This record gives sequence, structure tokens and C-alpha cells, in this order.
Amino acid sequence: MPNHTVADILRGLEAKTFSSEEITQQYLDAIVAHDPRYNSYITVTAAAALEQARAADLARQNGSGGLLCGVPIAHKDIFCTDGVRTSCASKMLNNFIAPYNATIVTKLAQAGTITLGKTNMDEFAMGSSNETSFYGAVRNPWNTDCVPGGSSGGSAAAIAAGLAPAATGTDTGGSIRQPAALCGLTGLKPTYGRVSRYGMIAFASSLDQAGPMAKTAEDNALLLQAMAGFDPLDSTSMQLPVPDFVGGLNKDLKGLKIGVPKEYFSEGLDPAIGAAVEAALDEYRKLGAEIKAISLPHTHLAVPCYYIIAPAEASANLSRFDGVRYGYRCENPKDLDDLYTRTRAEGFGAEVKRRILIGTYALSSGFYDAYYRKAQQIRRLIKQDFNEAFKEVDIIAGPTTPNPAFALGEKVSDPLTMYLEDIYTIAVNLAGLPAISLPVGLTQGKPIGLQLIGRDFDEASLLAAAHQYQQRSDWHRQVAPGSV
Repeated sequence: MPNHTVADILRGLEAKTFSSEEITQQYLDAIVAHDPRYNSYITVTAAAALEQARAADLARQNGSGGLLCGVPIAHKDIFCTDGVRTSCASKMLNNFIAPYNATIVTKLAQAGTITLGKTNMDEFAMGSSNETSFYGAVRNPWNTDCVPGGSSGGSAAAIAAGLAPAATGTDTGGSIRQPAALCGLTGLKPTYGRVSRYGMIAFASSLDQAGPMAKTAEDNALLLQAMAGFDPLDSTSMQLPVPDFVGGLNKDLKGLKIGVPKEYFSEGLDPAIGAAVEAALDEYRKLGAEIKAISLPHTHLAVPCYYIIAPAEASANLSRFDGVRYGYRCENPKDLDDLYTRTRAEGFGAEVKRRILIGTYALSSGFYDAYYRKAQQIRRLIKQDFNEAFKEVDIIAGPTTPNPAFALGEKVSDPLTMYLEDIYTIAVNLAGLPAISLPVGLTQGKPIGLQLIGRDFDEASLLAAAHQYQQRSDWHRQVAPGSV
């Protein structure tokens, strides 16, 4: 089943080529046989998955199934799942069993999906390589000596390895798009507020956004159709109608204006990635799109701005993990101060502690105005850059990452170099915009991603543009050498 898309599975289920129980069992067998090589799952929910699959088969027989009835998927282990461990890949939550479902889990279940399990990730979604997990690094199926990208690297590796046809992810600074690019997938970061954040364990609340990861734009449209919509449980959820994402995939691209920022093709971009992106833009010209050079002048400030705001919000959000209410607790604390200190020192990994310290410093008395307030002002300038650009163009295009997948351990000891791997994705989160990454080539046997950025709540145009390109190319059909 590794080459089957979500759409393929839906067609097979409709034609009764196989049942949901049969295909779910195939994926579960593949996970047992092959995931030790990739470490893409933290928890596999085999018994519950088969029970859900049997219920989906019955619903299909009764004609009562939802949009995705019978399709197996995986959830990033940042989404609360009722009765199942939700760890955020941290020792701090290694023993935490969620008492409720995240809204995204509920919506996808209502659409008929089957949950295969919870995927590995960077601890508390903090990382660009999926090497900070308490459960060990995830390996890229295209080259198992390389990272899959982070923080949704477990979801990306599972799909690329053929251990799930699709998965959920979260994107705080590129954590859906970057692993999608490094693993040859299509991954969508929706507009902030399009998909509920309720039940998604927070890293940086003004930046975090849930979204889908799969092989194709069509699959992403199907998944977004099911997961999007207003949620009264989430104060950041927007009360807007959900467009027909699937029905709009074949929208004519003639006259579409695509802007290409000069800042995205500067020093530091791998030449092979630049050439692949240019080749993809040529295909868009053939589809009738107009390519126009633009400028996003504050792009160079996105990374430093992000690494003030995100750690500051993480410092506040992660203060709840204190050993008192739930999660890890140190043994035999001498007093309350010792309980707090040792629980957090022992429960958090190095990258999480680094970001908490940075954030706490940025928010501290005497430094708030110098760092946090200034970063918020720069964030406004970055948003204004996009607003000005979208007066001239409909979509902005460029590389998703500056480099292909890098070797495991290569950048762990140099966090600044690691942070720069998100240089093209971070500004999108700061501006709250939607963006999609799709595969457009290979270099040294490793995938290359093209990023398309859209106006607020215009995911439909991104999905249509990605889908139209995928009708003319086969990069999304390439199978990782390590795929089952």
C-alpha cells in the first residue's frame, strides 16, 4: 500500500476492492515489521484501529460513512487522544493519558478516519530535525542516515515509508512544510484560525497551527475539508465558512499571478534546489500563470524575531509542567522549590530547556521592551511586507528549505545553524498566512520542496495550484528507497 494515496484508498473502498479492516491490518503489519528502522511512531493503537475499521466497514454498508470513511491515518503525538498516551515526545509527559480528544482528532474521526497511532516528533515541537525526541531520533526513508525534518518528522517519515497514507502535523515555524519537503510529501499549513487548536498541546500559541500531511494536494484537500471549521472551544478559531477545497482543485490557473521574492534566492540556497524551483515555475508559466519578481524586505529579520517570540510564549505555556498536577514528577523532593526545580530539570530535554531560558530572559524585567516588544514590532513589518506583495500577486512561491535533508547529528551541536533551516518558512507563521510545500525534484537522491504562500484563508488557491502542478509532474509519485 505504500504508493496508495488517500484518494486511491477511498476509491478502493468504494469499489469494494478491499475493506477498511483489511487495509488497516496491512498498515499495522507494516508498522510492526518496518518501523523499528525509522522510529516514526511512539504509540501504535492496533486494537482500537481494527475496531474503528470494522465500524467504518459497517457504516459504508449502511451508507452512513463520512468523507474519509475507512481511511487509516496517524496523529502527531501533540494532539490529545482520549485514553491514549499523549507525550509530546517528552519525558515530562511520558505517562500522560489524555482524558479527551483534540478537536482535530474528533473531526477526523467523525469523517470516518481510522487512527493507526501517534507519531514521533521533536520534544514539545521544538526542533527542525526530529532529533530532540525523548524516544530517539526519526530517520528519513529516503536516506536513513539523514533527518526527516521537524518537528512533525514522525508523521512525514511514516507517510514516506508507507506506514500511513496521511497524518496530522503542527506548524509553528515550518514544522509541517519542512519535513514534507525533506521527505518528498505535500504538507499544508492552514491560515492561523482555520483549524482548531483545542487539544493541541501548546508550544507558541500565536504561531502554532494544525494541518494535514500526505502525498498529494488532493489528499490534503480531503483532509482539510474534514478538519477545518469554527470551534467554540478555541478562542483563536475563526467563524468562517469552509470552502469546497476538493471541488476547487481543478480551478484554471490562467492569469494567476505568482510572486517570487528575490530574498528567497540569496546566498545560502543550495543551487540544485534553486534550479528545481525555477523549473517548477516554468511549469506554472505553461499553465498560464504570470511569474513576477517581488520583494519581502524584512525576510532577514524573520528568524531572530521568531526566536524571541516563540521561546517567550513557550516559557509561559510550559510553566504548567511543574510536577504537581500531571506528568513527570521527581522522586523524593525535599520541598516545593526542589520539586519544581528537579522535575523540570529532569523532565525536559536540552532544546526545550534552552528555549524556556531564552523566553524567560526575553520576558524578564528590563529586557521585555528591548527584545519581546521589539520582536512584535518586527512581526508587524513582516506582515505588512506580505500585505503589500499580495496587492500585486495572488500567490508567493519559493523554496521550502535552503538545503535537502542533512545527516543525523550534523547540526545538533550548532542550534543557530539548525534554526536557519526554517529561514523560508518562519515568516509565514509570524504573518499567520497559509502555505503549502510540494515535491518538485531530487538532489543527491533527496527530495526538494516548493513552497507556495497564499492570502489569509485562501488555502483553496494553494491547493488548486499544487494540484494543477501535480497533474503535470510525477515528483509526488516518487517512492522513497526505504518505503515498504
